[in-house]
Amino acid sequence: MNQTFLTPGSMRNRHVGLKVEGSNFTLGGFPFLIIAGTIHYFRVPQKYWKDRLMKLKACGFNTVTTHVPWNLHEPRRSQFYFTGNLDLRAFISLASLEGLWVILCPGPYIGSDLDLGGLPSWLLQDPKMKLRTTYKGFTKAVNQYFDELISRIAPLQYGNEGPIIAVQVENEYGSYHLDKKYLSYVKKALVKRGIEVMLMTADDGQELIRGHLNKVLSTLHMKNIRKETYEKLSSVQISHLLMKDVQEMVDLRFSLNFYMFHGGTNFGFMGGAASLDNYLPMVTSYEVPKPRQPDSRPKAIYKSVITLYFISLWDVVPYLDQPISSARPICMERLSVNQGSGQSYGYILYETVISTGGILTSRDHVQDRGQGYKNHLTLRILVENQGRLAYGQDINKERKEGHDLYMVFDSLRGIPNVWKPVLFQPQGPAFFLGFLRIGNNPRDTFIKLKGWTKGVVFINGQNLGRYWNIGPQETLYLPGPWLQPGSNKVDSATAPPRSQATSRGLCLPRRQNASLMASPPSS
Repeated sequence: MNQTFLTPGSMRNRHVGLKVEGSNFTLGGFPFLIIAGTIHYFRVPQKYWKDRLMKLKACGFNTVTTHVPWNLHEPRRSQFYFTGNLDLRAFISLASLEGLWVILCPGPYIGSDLDLGGLPSWLLQDPKMKLRTTYKGFTKAVNQYFDELISRIAPLQYGNEGPIIAVQVENEYGSYHLDKKYLSYVKKALVKRGIEVMLMTADDGQELIRGHLNKVLSTLHMKNIRKETYEKLSSVQISHLLMKDVQEMVDLRFSLNFYMFHGGTNFGFMGGAASLDNYLPMVTSYEVPKPRQPDSRPKAIYKSVITLYFISLWDVVPYLDQPISSARPICMERLSVNQGSGQSYGYILYETVISTGGILTSRDHVQDRGQGYKNHLTLRILVENQGRLAYGQDINKERKEGHDLYMVFDSLRGIPNVWKPVLFQPQGPAFFLGFLRIGNNPRDTFIKLKGWTKGVVFINGQNLGRYWNIGPQETLYLPGPWLQPGSNKVDSATAPPRSQATSRGLCLPRRQNASLMASPPSS
């Protein structure tokens, strides 16, 4: 099928957008096969957007799918961010310049293995909150967010000479399905604000019918697929049986999407968690695992970064604001910080005075990890939020808590300049400081924290993400654009290392992600 003339730059007549004709798509009245790949702009440094989109185009794709994380765009109530790495309009416009159409997934819930599935944690301040329902507290927040978001993307739709050809309504709602009216509400909220392109839902094989909306295209995530799945799909729209592989899909002219084409990185604290037999926080990398293979490409090895200075957590506490006092522990989301929006990520230090001995138990109230420290009659528990659940009905319970709350930490802002030389191995949690010195052409690199236990690494103020010596991830990706010629400040908030405090980076070209096939939207 010749589709070279069906690109954003070549199509002038925009009267007819993406349509379903029988069992195929048409665009502008011409047969159109969607070959899409997912790239999350927020998981890729902005300076690499063009490179990743060019790779997508070079692999024969004609469409990029991307999701919009509400929690990153509105981290505090009524404070919106659409600049820098969150400049969604710039990403969509760049895709158009590279000859790619766009399928946009604005949520409000997007899943994507993000903290709370991309929902902002301040929603949980409401003790009666029912996420992903028509509960008034939730829809009020969604309406305000959509007012800001949709006004930015509506002008980039197909009919306005833009590249957006379709918009997804929510994400896999069939597996959640707490409110039969909810999907209709989201659809109406999108249309009311000017979304005119094709709408679609997306569900896996088991929950296809519960996630279906009348007069909205149902797309199928390729998991839990059985013959009965296609029987269900045929009950709501024309479909064909598919049980084999991508080649069969292409032969039958199925449109499809690869999730993910390029996974990127869970920078900072954006990664969520899964709950199978037990709680499983997401690793920092969002790449697809690949077998180890010999790599013959030339590499340059940076010298190890020696941690020269440290500050004990206990030395930082006196420089902080007055602690929040409470007779009972308070969950992270309800702290009176961040202009009343609570704390989304990071660590909290709970402190109380004890007068007698006994057995300390959290009664499962510590989510997700707590470390206890006793100093005379003072008991301190440092609680770490390792990521809220990304999916499932238990997301409504994901309030992070551990009697005084003595420390709030979700970035390195406000750390006092009272560094001490590392003359011995510090005891207890601490902040460590070192410097990476490089030449005039910074390149992508990886930080390997050999001998370190658990913590977070910052480079020039940018949070690279979490590390943990239990694996499976052994290195943290450090993008070249976040480095500067000369001296680069490397901070780590961590439990003490087990051995000499060093880290090492391997300088080599970023390896392109192997594609993982999933979620083919079929007509």
